[in-house]
Amino acid sequence: MALRLLILMSDTGGGHRASAQALAAALRRRYGDQIETTILDAWQGHAPWPLNQVPKSYSFLVNRTPWFYSALYHAGERRRVMGAVIGVAAMWSDRRFMAVVEAHRPDAVLSVHPLLQEAPLRILARHGLSLPFFTVVTDLGSVHPSWFHPAVRCCFVPTAETAAQAQRLGLQPTQVRVLGLPIRPEFGQPQPDQTTLRRALGLQPDLATVTVIGGGEGMGPLRAIAEAIAHRLAADGRRAQLVVICGRNQRLQSELSRVAWPVPTAVTGFVDNMAQWMAASDCLVTKAGPGTIAEAMAMGLPLVLSGYIPGQETGNVHFVVDHGIGVFAPKPAQVAEVVSRWLGPDQGERLQRAQAARALAYPHAADAIAAAIAAELGLCRPR
Repeated sequence: MALRLLILMSDTGGGHRASAQALAAALRRRYGDQIETTILDAWQGHAPWPLNQVPKSYSFLVNRTPWFYSALYHAGERRRVMGAVIGVAAMWSDRRFMAVVEAHRPDAVLSVHPLLQEAPLRILARHGLSLPFFTVVTDLGSVHPSWFHPAVRCCFVPTAETAAQAQRLGLQPTQVRVLGLPIRPEFGQPQPDQTTLRRALGLQPDLATVTVIGGGEGMGPLRAIAEAIAHRLAADGRRAQLVVICGRNQRLQSELSRVAWPVPTAVTGFVDNMAQWMAASDCLVTKAGPGTIAEAMAMGLPLVLSGYIPGQETGNVHFVVDHGIGVFAPKPAQVAEVVSRWLGPDQGERLQRAQAARALAYPHAADAIAAAIAAELGLCRPR
């Protein structure tokens, strides 16, 4: 009989679901029918109002009122405030969460979201259930205290910085393991050479390539950044081309497809072969989403961070800058200046940052975490 693992996440940004899917895939790949995984958005569809509005509220806050989101984020760093909020959430969600538990009858629980430790553990304890509970932290630098709960069996963290923070906040060294941030396996696999990849992707094979992305939803001032880069590359006479990945933002994709670009430019929507686009590129411009940063590191791709979600992604910026993986350039003109330098007189700096990124990468983090969870639960890897 298969062991059942319930994976808790929430669609507050795309990274939590992506990590959950990477872990579920790794467990299936390694252990086959020994384990059955269920990924659950614990707020949307499985919590009462207003908790079921958390994903929608998150999107509105980070895009329309980031200052207010930052204030909420930092208020939640106070244990008394967060304890009170989570206590209410646990009471409101008790019946529905237990209905999920009874339906799936999990043998263990895994959380990949900072707000899904305290409430589930309180509810389980209230009903006399003591299931092995694991946390996978999906932020790279200084992270929210709600990620860390002393009752978890193991807390898997992506960096030494997050491990130190976990121990400062009460976890024992034996509970904390630094295994990286789980990403899809293709980011850890060998890729064809850049010339071959660029041809396959419809790019010019002999031009340096800079890729600009705004996450799955095409967030941020993507048009202003792309136009600034294109005009700077043209003005500086760089032999380069631009890729703009608009995600699910179809309106932006349509707008940019009609622009008369001064350098060769490919505009695309959501892609499911991001590893190939990254491997074809010489540098990546993105906001400070942890999943994208981890993927770029695995590909040895230097980063220009063009923005971040206040509070939540601040630590990711510090991580990238402090470790020499990339730079922070909050204005489109600054982004363009860095990219042009990296593709011109400062190519040595770009290559050094690429080397630093690869040295810190955990391309096989999903498999490593899957193996650690399996060992805790007594699974044997199939031959």
